[in-house]
Order: sequence, then structure tokens, then C-alpha cells
Amino acid sequence: MESSLIQDNPLLLPVNKEKTVYDGFITVQERDFRMRIVLPPDRQLKKAKLHCCWRLKHLLRGYEQIVKQRLRQSTHLVSFILELKTVLEVGLKSRPECRSVPSPQYYSQLIAEMETLGWDKLLFIDTEFRTLRLRAEDSCGREHVLTVKLKSKHPAEAPDCSADLPVPLALPWTPQSTLEQLHAHFLLVLESLTQFWDVLDEIDSKTWILEPERPSRSDTMRRIAIGNNVSIKVELDPRHPKMLPECCLLGAEHAVTPLRNKLNANMHSWNPDASVLLNLRDVLEIQFPSPATHDKSSFNVECGICYSYRLEAAVPDQVCNDPRCGQPFHQACLYEWLRALPSSRQSFSIVFGECPYCGKPITVKMAAHAP
Repeated sequence: MESSLIQDNPLLLPVNKEKTVYDGFITVQERDFRMRIVLPPDRQLKKAKLHCCWRLKHLLRGYEQIVKQRLRQSTHLVSFILELKTVLEVGLKSRPECRSVPSPQYYSQLIAEMETLGWDKLLFIDTEFRTLRLRAEDSCGREHVLTVKLKSKHPAEAPDCSADLPVPLALPWTPQSTLEQLHAHFLLVLESLTQFWDVLDEIDSKTWILEPERPSRSDTMRRIAIGNNVSIKVELDPRHPKMLPECCLLGAEHAVTPLRNKLNANMHSWNPDASVLLNLRDVLEIQFPSPATHDKSSFNVECGICYSYRLEAAVPDQVCNDPRCGQPFHQACLYEWLRALPSSRQSFSIVFGECPYCGKPITVKMAAHAP
């Protein structure tokens, strides 16, 4: 019986002379699972204790009572191991994700690749050794994170890669590729975007940014404060960041119209060799308020009705056109306010009424969610 156990399970061996403790691996569908069986001195299986690795525990989830029952009813360790393997076979068939457990070579390959790349590049690795976050630094000292999700047949299968970038990430991979080569290609991608981030870093440091509130490395838009209730939204091309960006002026019409006229008249003088911020100053003929000269609280950007800046995804983009007022509102807030006024009127999708602050005429389009 003992020889049959060793013959069928050569990786599961007794570790003491009494042969009451067996430790090692059992193999099911070419997968090795670590386990330990501790028998009482009389070697009765019904009092035995079974210790499993976390993968084996996950696979046996839902079959615990069956395993305990077979442990009590089996008369020989050989028969119990055989029945346990049968349960594992069923578990593997019912849980396809368990069949993708990497081989031992996967882990040795991963460790060897990390040794070559450098452990200082590793920011995170999950408990399954599948998801890695690698640190990368561009030539300007900006830190970036490359998330790599390895497949069970690594390196034969290309990993899934993602990063906080303004362009799609496509890194070359062959069955001979390594994490070091992947990281090197990622650095080349970062280098191609260095000028784009340089432009945005200058804008972020020298102007007041109204949107996005917390810019990420993938954001290509900035809404820059020009004055009280007046701003410009610029959208840069990551591949050609110093070219004239898409521009949209926001604010009261009396303040926006002169700026729009200057932009249209001067855009031909845009100089791709100069900084984007300097070009914007020249074509608009203004000086942008900066953290060095203005406090952000001096820009009235909150909605005059709900007193908040962001309402779900919306920002205050409706402005009173009276030069002495210029109060901004969320479209939904202003629509609900005007609709509640007895004096307001509606023509098609436009609601006409009075500004809640100055009483001057103001209009708003019907909110998209309104009935």
C-alpha cells in the first residue's frame, strides 16, 4: 500500500519514521498542489488533519464537507488521495480560472526578469504574481507607473499593459520579450510625450487652472482663468503640443467677444517655436492671472444658486451678460430657478427670465434632463 502511494504520488512523502506526517504535492491535470496530511499515532484517517496551500483551498471551496466525509470513511491513505484527486478534477472543470494556474517555470522566469530589470522598479505585485506596477522616470524627472498584467503562459503570451497617458499604449511583444525590454519601450513612449507634459506643466504652474481640478498625465485639456467669470478652455494635441490648440472662450458675452476677436485676428502669428503660454498671451493680448499675482478665491467660479462649483459632471457655464454682474450658474440650476418664477416665459427650448442677482434679463436652454 505504501509503495502504491509513492508510485502514484511521488511528490508526497512521509517526513517522519512513524509515517504519520506526509508533506509535498499532489498532481492533478499537470498542476501541482501543496498539501500536508497529519495522522494520529494510530494512523486512523477519520482523525487526520489536512493542510492545503491557498490554491488548493480555493479549488476545494464548496467541497469541504465531501472531503471531510471521505476522510472519515476511507480506510487507506491511498484511497483517500485518489478520491481527493477526483474532487479536484471536478473542481477544475467547474472553475475554468483555476486551470490557468502558472507552472513553477512561470515564477522562476518572473523572478529572473525582475532581477535583470531591478527590484527598485517594482512598486507593487499582487498575491497571485500576475499584476505588477513598474516605476518609470522620464528625462525631466517625472514619475510614471506602468501596470502589467501577465498571462499564465508568460512570456509566450503578450501581457496587458496600461498607464496614465494621453495616447493609446501599444508596446511591442514577442515570446522572447522580457520585462526589461517592455520597460525600455515604455521609456521611449514617455520620451515622445515629454514636450507635451512640459507645455502643461508650465501652464499648471503659471496660471490658475479651473478644470480639471486634479489633472492627471492623461488629461489634454485645461480651463485657464482669465478674469472674474472669464476663462479659456484649451485642448492640446499630445503629438503636436506646441501647435495652436483648440480654444473655447467661456464667460459673459461682453467679456468674451473682444477676446474672441483678438484670437481670430492674431492666430496667424502663432509661433510653434515659442511656448504655448506665451503664444496665448500674445494672441489674446492679455496677462493671465497667476498664483504669484492673484488668489484663486478672487475668481468667482461657484454657481450663484447652489453655491458649489461642480454639480455631478457639470460646471457653472451660464453667465449673466450684464457687465456689472457676470454671475455664473449651472445650466440645471438656472433652468429650475427661472422655471419657478411667475414672470418667466418659455419659447421652444429657451426659458426667459431675470437674473437672480441683478434682475437683468437672462436666458437659458432647457436642461437636458428636464421633462
